[in-house]
Amino acid sequence: MVLFAIFVAEIEANLNFQPMTHKYSKIYGLIGFPLTHSFSQNYFNQKFEAEGIDACYLNFEIADIGELMEILSEYPNLGGLNVTIPYKEQVIPYLDELDEDAAKIGAVNVIKFIPTKMGVKLKGYNSDVIGFCDSLRPMLKPIQRSALVLGTGGAAKAIAQGLKNLGITPTFVSRTKRDGMLTYDELTAKVMGENLIIVNTTPLGMYPHVDECPEIPYELLTENHLCYDLLYNPDVTLFMKKAEEHGAEVKNGLEMLLLQAFAGWNIWNEK
Repeated sequence: MVLFAIFVAEIEANLNFQPMTHKYSKIYGLIGFPLTHSFSQNYFNQKFEAEGIDACYLNFEIADIGELMEILSEYPNLGGLNVTIPYKEQVIPYLDELDEDAAKIGAVNVIKFIPTKMGVKLKGYNSDVIGFCDSLRPMLKPIQRSALVLGTGGAAKAIAQGLKNLGITPTFVSRTKRDGMLTYDELTAKVMGENLIIVNTTPLGMYPHVDECPEIPYELLTENHLCYDLLYNPDVTLFMKKAEEHGAEVKNGLEMLLLQAFAGWNIWNEK
């Protein structure tokens, strides 16, 4: 029976199965589109089962952010939501309040439901900042005070805010020329020598395109550089491999993923 239960659970997970929610006192979930797979759903449901928490975590694949209101109406016992692409920015007008970091970044990936006398208040947070800071902090050296952030999307903005929170000056690197940013062609020996932290927030190198990587001058990296890739599949991206070949310290984004999920749970449950 145990093996059969495990088999059924695996099938349900692969089919993006939504369990019978009336059995649970609290519902948590993820909104996004598409949701072909979900780290969060597996992580939280395993956590709930292991810790005996009367809750379940659902994937809400919605084609339009306006469908959020239908979810709120259908699931009055929602305890919290995660938000992923493409709604991290689009969800903001539906919220009552933003955390300081989320407001600075302009992107939300955690929604907390706060009971009030007038009903429920929705407050947005960005746990990516927390996860990144908690992951990077133990690796930092005193000489690493400036960083290059490869990419300019929502993830890049969260990383830049995290770096600022750690007292590190970030500079965005873009493929096209923009005010206040560098292009890859402008990554000179001087720039590379001054910026000893390099964070890849682009999808370059993600499975199955494992033979791709950001076009930075890897030959200018040294043992004083720290190269952090937000990707975690594969475990060692081409960006990390080439950086390590030139003596740089490297790390992938798996720990950050786990830490941001843990931070989201803390946000939902803090009083």
